Amino acid sequence: MLKNPIIAFFKLIRIENLLIISATQICIKYLVFAPLNDFSKFTPTLFSISLISTLLIAAAGYIINDYFDVKTDKINRPTTVVIDVTIKRRWAMILHIVLNTIGLILGLYLALKCHNLKLILIQISSILLLWFYSTHFKKQLLVGNIIVSLLTALIPLLPMVYDYYFSGGINPMISMLLGSFLNKLMMIVIGYSAFAFLTSFAREVIKDMEDYKGDIQTGCKTMPIVWGIITSKVVTFFLLLITVGLLLLACLKFYHEKEIIAVYYIAGLVIAPLLLLIIKTITSKTSKDFKIASLLLKLIMLFGIAFTFIIKYLYE
Repeated sequence: MLKNPIIAFFKLIRIENLLIISATQICIKYLVFAPLNDFSKFTPTLFSISLISTLLIAAAGYIINDYFDVKTDKINRPTTVVIDVTIKRRWAMILHIVLNTIGLILGLYLALKCHNLKLILIQISSILLLWFYSTHFKKQLLVGNIIVSLLTALIPLLPMVYDYYFSGGINPMISMLLGSFLNKLMMIVIGYSAFAFLTSFAREVIKDMEDYKGDIQTGCKTMPIVWGIITSKVVTFFLLLITVGLLLLACLKFYHEKEIIAVYYIAGLVIAPLLLLIIKTITSKTSKDFKIASLLLKLIMLFGIAFTFIIKYLYE
């Protein structure tokens, strides 16, 4: 299938990950922030521009990552390599530059509309971090994992950030009408950001364990190579345990507010799979085992995103 240029392109830009990014921001904007949209100056058109900018820069990041990772990928997953097989290296670099350029221009437009040029630093820093991640940081201990996790944590925050600046700060009328409810919505988004950081960090370590064979042959210094597989499993265990702990605190808060449906959802569709993932990660031995664990964690992330429908139901 990867001989087909269109399918190869979608594989190169990780279309499934881009769909998750889209779903995250759309759900934050139109489900979590639904009570604020009538007051917001961050219109659907402006939101679409910010989302497209994010997706283009993310896609460019995936392309440049594969561009510099061909040698390792030929060892770890030879049947899924696209660059140098279906798409030439020259075209990959051109795509990377074009997507980043358009994403940056859209980011500049948003910054000008906000009358705050500092906002363009979001796009500039993301582009630079993704470039240096691919060229240097990915092969280093912890640095690459932290960078990816921070960028992932930024995704649910962006609609709130742009909404804030487009409105010129928190509108006194909104603050007066919604009061503590506004703070609750903001805390939910921050909670999503923390969840994204922790689960992304755990997934990055799991993927490093999955790619151990190819990484060690290409001179990488990832956590499993430097600290060993057992230590990497321990780190993953504590990252997932902290995530479970924070989710239990969220359940406790929802329980006190008599929002029982939220408790059942988090416990059944997020915490329970996380506990299963902890067991799976600890018992994994082969690259295939770690790949299954990585896919399970991506499914848990999707359940986390879908929780925004519960938020909409509770607070509409």
